[in-house]
Amino acid sequence: MTPVIAIVGRPNVGKSTLFNALTKTRDALVYDMPGVTRDRQYAQASYDEHHYILIDTGGISDGDAGVDGSMAEQSILAIEEADLVYFVVDAQAGKTVADDYIASLLRSRGKPSVLVVNKIDGLQEDGAMAEFYEYGFEHIYPIAASHRRGINSLLEETLLPLCESEADDEKDSSNATSEANQRGIKFALIGRPNVGKSTLTNRMLGEDRVVVYDMPGTTIDSVYIPFSRNDKDYTIIDTAGIRKRGKIKEVLEKFSIVKTLQAIKDANVVIALIDAKEGLTDQDLHLIGFALSAGRSLVIAVNKWDGMSLSDKNYLKDEINRRMVFLKDYVDIHFISALYGSNVGHLFKSIEDAFKSANKRISTPDLTQVLKLATEDHPPPVSGKSRIKPKYAHMGGHNPPVIVIHGNQVDKLSGSYKRYLEKFFREAFEFVGTPIKFEFKSSINPYQQDKKTNTTPLKRYKEEKGSRTKSVRKNNQQRSRQAKQVNKTNKTK
Repeated sequence: MTPVIAIVGRPNVGKSTLFNALTKTRDALVYDMPGVTRDRQYAQASYDEHHYILIDTGGISDGDAGVDGSMAEQSILAIEEADLVYFVVDAQAGKTVADDYIASLLRSRGKPSVLVVNKIDGLQEDGAMAEFYEYGFEHIYPIAASHRRGINSLLEETLLPLCESEADDEKDSSNATSEANQRGIKFALIGRPNVGKSTLTNRMLGEDRVVVYDMPGTTIDSVYIPFSRNDKDYTIIDTAGIRKRGKIKEVLEKFSIVKTLQAIKDANVVIALIDAKEGLTDQDLHLIGFALSAGRSLVIAVNKWDGMSLSDKNYLKDEINRRMVFLKDYVDIHFISALYGSNVGHLFKSIEDAFKSANKRISTPDLTQVLKLATEDHPPPVSGKSRIKPKYAHMGGHNPPVIVIHGNQVDKLSGSYKRYLEKFFREAFEFVGTPIKFEFKSSINPYQQDKKTNTTPLKRYKEEKGSRTKSVRKNNQQRSRQAKQVNKTNKTK
């Protein structure tokens, strides 16, 4: 089995910095403020061809309450899942009451643990570690996670003993690589703060996997969680809520927004959550617009649908149809209750359909045939003295689908005609939940004169061809003279 290592400690001791150093990524959000990490985050990592699973956790403090209590519960769950625990303390701050509490907690759980003394940069190692020996841990490792000092020694002495024989290691390595590559469909939950993203995450997973608290901003970092449902693999990405730009004041919140936007670009499908009780806002539309601009497939979920009166429901439906008229024809809209699970299961069908549409592969003859039918049904307009003539189309990419159309003057097509083509192709090939991007490439007229150079493409081509011919002829003549000179020299000898 692949070893599992959990990183625990009180807030702001450098757990996420160590997580990033071990995974060689920046997946965990790092900021000089306690409580940045609130959910447990998983990652595949490897050292010396040995693969393992790493868990980053929120801080644990004695007497936690509210959201801090939920963070501590997540950390305790991570301890239960792990084969080994890295108990991280701060050498510069010294031993604290919270450290005492965590040490006693680990002893009571009986989980194999090692003490990791972080932030030793600028300190004498022996002096910095002295006060921590009274915890009674058999192994203590001094490190500076931000500078990667001591990381290799830590892994060599703690990870390698966890690994089995070399034959089993190779098998686990293969399985770990397969798990890392086969993550299934990645879908991100986006929305304003306190709209119910973490509640929906827990509902989909069937467990209290992320912290849920009735307070905006509970989720700070984007959390990637692989799981399986009905023998299908998925990765759900719980993101931080995004408020209006004018209300964002703290630097940490700006970092959270960057992580959310990165998660949108990293996902295959985006589920945009709307709070039914607050209604559709401009911020919801901005987030949806960003997801579509990034080329992500989209599913819309209107949460907190339970408990609303019939008149309020009808008003909200009319408002959504009015303000999202550009989406309702191809994006699935679900009215759900993440708290009670109403209609949550239907989201997976829409996720599957949107993902298949985004990765649909269509042959060039089929695309060209549909293009021909579209132009026959509604001919393109005239540009200048001649009519625009689309000739053929082919696929130029996937996720989102990119359709490349070639022809005469196709780059001069109006916006309305481009929207007509998009609707025609969408209906013909049943694209659901995904935007379609078009590229228009006009054929070059060899006899059209360039106003700047006073030449035509055909004339430039002949000049370049003549220049290349002269160059080749000159090189051949030079080689011939050199050969004659060599023969003459040989005969003289």
